[in-house]
Amino acid sequence: MDIALIAVVAALASALTLYSGFGLGTILLPIFALFFPVPVAVAATGVVHLLNNVFKGTLLWSRADWPTVLRFGLPAIPAAIAGAWLLAVLGDTPRLFVWTGFGRSFGPTGAGLTIGLLMILFAALELQRWFQELKAPPRLMPVGGLITGFFGGLTGQQGAFRSIFLLRSGLSAERFIATGTMIAIFVDLSRLSTYAASFTAAGLDPAGREGVLVLVGTFAAFAGAYVATRHLEKITIGAIRYGVAALMLAIGGALTAGLLG
Repeated sequence: MDIALIAVVAALASALTLYSGFGLGTILLPIFALFFPVPVAVAATGVVHLLNNVFKGTLLWSRADWPTVLRFGLPAIPAAIAGAWLLAVLGDTPRLFVWTGFGRSFGPTGAGLTIGLLMILFAALELQRWFQELKAPPRLMPVGGLITGFFGGLTGQQGAFRSIFLLRSGLSAERFIATGTMIAIFVDLSRLSTYAASFTAAGLDPAGREGVLVLVGTFAAFAGAYVATRHLEKITIGAIRYGVAALMLAIGGALTAGLLG
């Protein structure tokens, strides 16, 4: 049951988030948390996310806009390290409020509420025609990298912020997807040591059940990404725009309510 569920969710999430540029970690984390303690779930999700981005990068690197990757990705590296460091310092934060449902209690942390509200705001703006017509000048790409890297290191939610800037870059749908993937690798590699520390602290046994489920999730995500790349030419930037907004609204709402994070 656990293997089948993780395989299906990882494949579908990977295919969907290839187009949107974010969401694989957010979708997978609750599934892993059904079977693992939360620290192990976070570590396992992080490994699948990193390896899946590397796999997608081998498929898409030649389609990326490398000047944009470097302008965006290089500032994201120190920002991601700073975000991961802050996460380690803050540790677990108390919930701001608590509500109950389905026999469980939920509530957002300060970071979850702040990020959730920001994602909802950005998603609402993304659906406005006047906002869609705005063009961010190239000089703002490093700022986008700093924001993306920092929140990627702090919360793992890097793609939504990255997409806000890349959607203004004038890239075609195919180049948008490839460029976002390569930037994500920069951020993920920057927080690799944090993932390793999480595995160590959580006592994950790579040869045990946890390792098997991580491998299943990783290869299922590979399969989903591979199938999705066969259909890149059928996706328009408009479809990506609305897909990004919908996912941002859903994830932002879940973070604000305390269902995630």
